[in-house]
Amino acid sequence: MLTAKKSWFLMTALAALLAIGAACSSDNAERPAATNVDQPGVTDSAYVDVSPQELSSMLESKDFLFVNVHIPYEGEIGDTDLFVPYDEIGDRLSELPSQQDAKIVLYCRSGNMSATAAITLTGLGYTNVWNLDGGMVAWEDAGYRLIDTRS
Repeated sequence: MLTAKKSWFLMTALAALLAIGAACSSDNAERPAATNVDQPGVTDSAYVDVSPQELSSMLESKDFLFVNVHIPYEGEIGDTDLFVPYDEIGDRLSELPSQQDAKIVLYCRSGNMSATAAITLTGLGYTNVWNLDGGMVAWEDAGYRLIDTRS
């Protein structure tokens, strides 16, 4: 038989779990396509991962700033607008749109550097940040070409 103290503890724990579950499900309902990434010092780091096929379609009617953040240079996807090393993006905001809701699509070789840059931008208040999932490797694996402008 449960004592009043044990019963109170169980009810409190159950209420806390229900509250956490409700908060998590409502957060996901607001941003179903966003990728939430936990990183120390960054709150609410949400960006959208895009597949190579989705990016190819987006490039047909391009309405975004397209940024290669990979270092060192290993090629690029056509229609790239800007090259900013992933670890300098927070220091080079003057090269990005001043409107924090402007659409920015980032990519790198594998998706890791661009994910880091996306976390940085969302942590700085940018709200429309996209990341090529799998980077240039996934782009090529999907049958699309890279451009190499090295001489």
